[in-house]
Amino acid sequence: MPSLNLTHSRPKTSGPQNPRGAEYEFFGRHLLASYVGCDPAALADGAGLKAAMERAVEASGATLIRSIDHSFSPSGMTAVMLLAESHASIHTYPEHQACFVDLFTCGRACSAQKFDAVLCQYLRPASVQRRTVLRHADGIEETAAASDECWLAEWAA
Repeated sequence: MPSLNLTHSRPKTSGPQNPRGAEYEFFGRHLLASYVGCDPAALADGAGLKAAMERAVEASGATLIRSIDHSFSPSGMTAVMLLAESHASIHTYPEHQACFVDLFTCGRACSAQKFDAVLCQYLRPASVQRRTVLRHADGIEETAAASDECWLAEWAA
């Protein structure tokens, strides 16, 4: 397997440095979302869903390294994307017209809002429940995004 020379896009802070000399901040954001009432055809289209996930990763500003997926019988799929910044995943439940979505990125450069917007555009869920977990040296903070205004504010930090 070839070696990948990847760098993270993180703001400077005191701490370990990457090979190019930029310092990494010990900070991560984790989006946990449940999409309910999704378009059944979109959930059933494995190739379309994987393409939407790739577009969502690109829109977020993250760097896709590799992806893997598995389809279940009679329906459903799990896809995991390894990112330079961490990972993204989706777990579908077509029989419930629903799925779980997850995006974790190190640093502050990536936009989970843009990731979420691409997936919502493709899946067209009737409702979305989101939680954001901020992880850093001072601990772990969890927030619920009940509205677009709240969603924007929590990711602006």
